Amino acid sequence: MRTETAPIVRLEDYRPTDFLIDTVALDVILDPTATMVRAELSLRRNPDGRADAPLVLQGDELTLHSIALDGTPLATELYLADPQGLTIRGPLPASFNLTVETVVNPSANTKLMGLYRSGGNYCTQCEADGFRRITYFLDRPDVLSVYTTRLEAERDDAPLLLANGNLVESGDIPGGSRHYAVWHDPHPKPAYLFALVGGTLDTVAEDFVTASGRKVEIAIHVEAGKRDRAAYALDALKRSMRWDETAFGREYDLDVFNVVAVSDFNMGAMENKGLNIFNDKYVLASSDTATDADYAGIETVIAHEYFHNWTGNRITCRDWFQLCLKEGLTVFRDQEFSSDERSRPVKRIADVRTLRTQQFAEDSGPLSHPVRPRTYREINNFYTATVYEKGAEIVRMLRGLIGAPAFRRGMDLYFERFDGTAATIEDFLSCFAEASGQDLAHFAQWYEQAGTPVVTASGEYEAASGTYRLTLRQSTPPTPGQPIKKPMVIPIALGLVGVSGEALPMVTTNEASVDEDGLFVLDTDAATITFTGLPEQPVPSLLRGFSAPVRLEATLSDDELLVLFRHDSDPFNQWQAGQTLATRHIRAMMRGERVGATFGEGLGHFLDRYATNDPAFAAQVLALPSEADIAREIGRDINPTAIHEARLAVKRALGAELAPRLKALHAALRSADAYSPDAASAGRRSLRNTALDLLAGGAPAEGETLAAAQFDQADNMTERFGALAVLALIPGQAREEALAAFASRYRDNPLVLDKWFALQAGIPEEAILDRIAELARHPAFSMGNPNRVRSLYGSFAMTNATQFNRDDGRGYDLIADTVLALDPRNPQIAARLLTAFRTWRILEPVRRGKAEAALRRVAATQGLSPDVSDIAGRSLD
Repeated sequence: MRTETAPIVRLEDYRPTDFLIDTVALDVILDPTATMVRAELSLRRNPDGRADAPLVLQGDELTLHSIALDGTPLATELYLADPQGLTIRGPLPASFNLTVETVVNPSANTKLMGLYRSGGNYCTQCEADGFRRITYFLDRPDVLSVYTTRLEAERDDAPLLLANGNLVESGDIPGGSRHYAVWHDPHPKPAYLFALVGGTLDTVAEDFVTASGRKVEIAIHVEAGKRDRAAYALDALKRSMRWDETAFGREYDLDVFNVVAVSDFNMGAMENKGLNIFNDKYVLASSDTATDADYAGIETVIAHEYFHNWTGNRITCRDWFQLCLKEGLTVFRDQEFSSDERSRPVKRIADVRTLRTQQFAEDSGPLSHPVRPRTYREINNFYTATVYEKGAEIVRMLRGLIGAPAFRRGMDLYFERFDGTAATIEDFLSCFAEASGQDLAHFAQWYEQAGTPVVTASGEYEAASGTYRLTLRQSTPPTPGQPIKKPMVIPIALGLVGVSGEALPMVTTNEASVDEDGLFVLDTDAATITFTGLPEQPVPSLLRGFSAPVRLEATLSDDELLVLFRHDSDPFNQWQAGQTLATRHIRAMMRGERVGATFGEGLGHFLDRYATNDPAFAAQVLALPSEADIAREIGRDINPTAIHEARLAVKRALGAELAPRLKALHAALRSADAYSPDAASAGRRSLRNTALDLLAGGAPAEGETLAAAQFDQADNMTERFGALAVLALIPGQAREEALAAFASRYRDNPLVLDKWFALQAGIPEEAILDRIAELARHPAFSMGNPNRVRSLYGSFAMTNATQFNRDDGRGYDLIADTVLALDPRNPQIAARLLTAFRTWRILEPVRRGKAEAALRRVAATQGLSPDVSDIAGRSLD
């Protein structure tokens, strides 16, 4: 079998569609193995298209049943059809109706794209190109159509029938056991936003009254028996709807809003117009089954998909190269929502952790690509951290550059001008240029240039004149296809801090000005800012709030970092100073150098100050940089085992030094109150678990005793699983007993067992491969379920750096074998798993050679999907 190599798609080759589809009437007769889909398409030639072009519709594994043009069956010589496409030959009128009947098998659809079955229910996933697996269509995002969908099914098999839009008709079909429902969506949308659901589902519903007084029925539908875990998702939805009205002036536009949670889903969720379909991981929660992080994740994803109603649905993207236009913008919106709902500094730190771990790693390897790529082979491989997280950072920088008022005016103009269209990045930026009066042409380069810019900072103080000169330089390393880089527009929020902690005045004397909010824009290769009137040498606080997605290299001493750690008024930079100090300690340990107690003392003072006042922030500061963070700072010839051992040694030293404080903190933070997922309560639990983890590093026996007691006594998943995570890193009988007890308690809850799989997959021990093999044989594990695959194999590859990167290559072989086994069944999940190799080039030579060999073995395998072939090929380029 030949490997499927997809053709290269280029942005420069975009041309408008030759035909438009104004309306789509679907009649879907649901059947487990032979669903009949009748599509009536009202087409007309596009005035901007080619006048003599044939009609070419896309398909994917379809079976054509019949075809008619304006009600007349089409002769076979007038069309060419195969499972992958349908071409109508001969002259066509300027406008016409095309009726196409196809047959699909939902039960056999293991790719989980198009129409498939999950838990006995029918559901769909059409982004990016799944609609062509339902019927032949112009399956591209710039074809916007009004949909009417009729669903029919056996009532016992699918008592609930849902589709996009509003319900206009439903009832029983005379003379039998079947029923039907008709849904109409008045808002034109691309095919990727189509959705239907049919099945047996439990429902939690309420009425929501919009700002203008309209009543909207909002509902969460879950698999039978899970209704009691849907309440928080419904509450998050209500809060999201109200926030969007207040923050962006956006009101919901249909009579109903449905969310359906399914257990088999390739992604997190999908924003289909009026009918969001979710991975049930991001809907189901109770105090006994979900951690605080799960609750926060549900809140974020519910908000994200709802916010797409305007940034993605009402305004969609012209082509898939503009994907960041809907995803990056909507990530920014959901981040702002969560920041308002919780702690803004803590949320910012968490978002930057994610950006650095995922996107910076992506940007530094062979899979690096611009936020708006210029080419792709398989679009499903570009739902990346670069498009989502870096795309959100670009929007955040834009707001910082032009100011919040101008940003809001620009968003209002964008909604007004492009509602009901398929837009581009240029369309988006034009609104902000107009609203602010600024030229954003240079700023737009953030969408075109790949790589993470590096900003270096150095300062020189003249005591006699009270002058401080701060020199900033930028550079961006070469990335695939872009060896030469241009300077970027980099907003740098900054401040000057005195050694005693006071903010120093920022009076500049040169053209390199700093505005009243402390913002300096670096848009050339280098610039020097001269500050005057300073009574002492300042410590520069740079990139406050992480004002740009760059790497900062500043020549600050440990003492200067301690000043920022103790006194900086910017919470992000206070946290960052601590992380930088910890990273220096770990790297010194790797070099065999003696590490002093300075950082430990500073951390102790920090806990005394913040543990009670802001436990969520304290938990972020107390958590050491991850092994991935350290690897990123080193940059090349990485030895993951050396990093792990050095980090563990620092953790032991800090845990031992702070043991009395940590033990007291762990005891003080125990609460007898009933569980609540609110931010304050979650912050206390986070700090309690973090203190326990660090204590166990320095005093394993005492930590094991406390963790075992917390595991047994916990009345919520956050503390139970936090204790189990500590025990998992301490080999012995207590660990195995706790793991067995956890599995027994939650044996009927797959989502909780995912945590159990993931935790064990991350244990950094030599015998982990045997443990993973045993877990793969567990009755609850299935290679057919994406959540199970991610929890076991994904967690191993993405979080267990020492064992995935074993110097014998067995970790690489395990993931390569898993990718090859998974690819025929679910190419999307297989391709995403293969991205675990994205940083292979920065490894030391032995591991680098083993990783390359595993990648080449995958790439040389015959019969690869386009998804896996693309990732393997780009990883090796």
